[in-house]
Amino acid sequence: MERSDHMVFYRKYRPQKILELDSEAVRNSLYSIFSKKDTAHAFLFAGPKGLGKTSAARIIAKVINCEKHKQNSKFKIQNSKDIEPDNKCAQCISITNGTNLDVLEIDGASNRGIDEIRDLKEKINLLPAKATKKIYIIDEVHMLTTEAFNALLKTLEEPPNHAVFILCTTELHKLPQTIISRCFRIDFKKATDEEIARSLLRIVKSEEIKIEKDVLYEIAKMSDGGFREAAKILEELFLRAGRKIITKKFLEENYNILGIDKNLDEFIKALLQKDTKKGFEISVYLGKQGADFKFFIEKLIDRFHLMLLGKLGIVSEETDFQTAEIKKILELLAKAHMETKYSVLPQLPLELVLVEWAENGLISQQPHLSDDTRQDLSLNKSGSRSLNESLSIGSDKKPHITVTTFDSSESGLSPAHSKNNKNQFYATFIEEVKNHNHLIAGVLRSCEIDISKSNILEIYALSKFHKEKLEEEKSMLILKETANKLLDKKVKVSVVLKE
Repeated sequence: MERSDHMVFYRKYRPQKILELDSEAVRNSLYSIFSKKDTAHAFLFAGPKGLGKTSAARIIAKVINCEKHKQNSKFKIQNSKDIEPDNKCAQCISITNGTNLDVLEIDGASNRGIDEIRDLKEKINLLPAKATKKIYIIDEVHMLTTEAFNALLKTLEEPPNHAVFILCTTELHKLPQTIISRCFRIDFKKATDEEIARSLLRIVKSEEIKIEKDVLYEIAKMSDGGFREAAKILEELFLRAGRKIITKKFLEENYNILGIDKNLDEFIKALLQKDTKKGFEISVYLGKQGADFKFFIEKLIDRFHLMLLGKLGIVSEETDFQTAEIKKILELLAKAHMETKYSVLPQLPLELVLVEWAENGLISQQPHLSDDTRQDLSLNKSGSRSLNESLSIGSDKKPHITVTTFDSSESGLSPAHSKNNKNQFYATFIEEVKNHNHLIAGVLRSCEIDISKSNILEIYALSKFHKEKLEEEKSMLILKETANKLLDKKVKVSVVLKE
């Protein structure tokens, strides 16, 4: 196959007629609108980026101004084909190329000013140069200033017959209700896997790409419901594959998701056992492999959703998690999925899931603690307490104090109590740190400590990231003050990268 001149797939394969729009709901809405004699003078397209709002706006401009329709203004619409533009006449071609004088596109994000809307108001009464109607496409309309909105509103209230407005926005809630109420609104929702696979298949056939059908659905799952993102992934795979067939294995190797099922199983096991350290180890490993954490979280959500359906008896899926636990984990994962897009460190939202999930089961993670001490730890949120005073409250008894003695002599902990005391100390140390900073406490849960050396508290970090986080000035201040308070003496805190 001779490869055509390279062009971004998403632009090259923009839909050019209603039938090519990948959202069935949008297609049906537009067919319904244009099957009637009179159409709206203002449209409002709302939805996330990459779903085809601007493409749909240009298609509407062609439907309205297509010379085929102009020449046959009295023709009777019998089916959807009659509505479609021919994409052959001068009007359609110039709209596709972006050179039509009667189709004006305004970028609300870059203009924002009243000047552009005032200019629009002054010129809107001028008749179209060659088209049937003037089309004004305002992208990211929510970015306009308040003054610009007021000017636009007056224009929408009394538009001339030869003008049509198409407003596009990714943030509908920022638009004044007065603007929304004067437009015919169409919502662009995140695409289904089937709709995205349909969109990709159009590109695959045209470019003669050799690809397994299952891969199209895998790409759809990775694209988070966006046509633009899916086309981008397909293009990257196409450029890397050359003449090779794009298989599921090729996709996994190129997007660092090879063996993801094993890591999913291990991560879920870590959540079940509330083994925060193991969870952090998996996160660090995925980070080193350059894994797509957003995709990993999506796979986790799929797994826990299946567990939930299993608990409800809808599917046959067995799990040791309780329904309430599944619900909580799904909430944490959903939050992490949203935050991954904006996180400076891609693994951080997933690691915070481990931290927050572990907080609910901190006591069960410490098998060496006595029941009295566990109850004391559970009360630390309301008020911190000295390590030497573990408060135990029985259901029918008055509070009483149990004393745990620590050897804080120059030689460190006494050998007879080193293991038990160290575990008990570290649990309390983390709880005390959490009162100051949840993130630092979460990082500590993945580390190990050594307090056997004289006046030195050594913390063994799992990764370079964790080490650097703990060594930050603010973090180190919290660690030193907490250690001094609990050990009742001045100690030096040292963070070491674990081999």
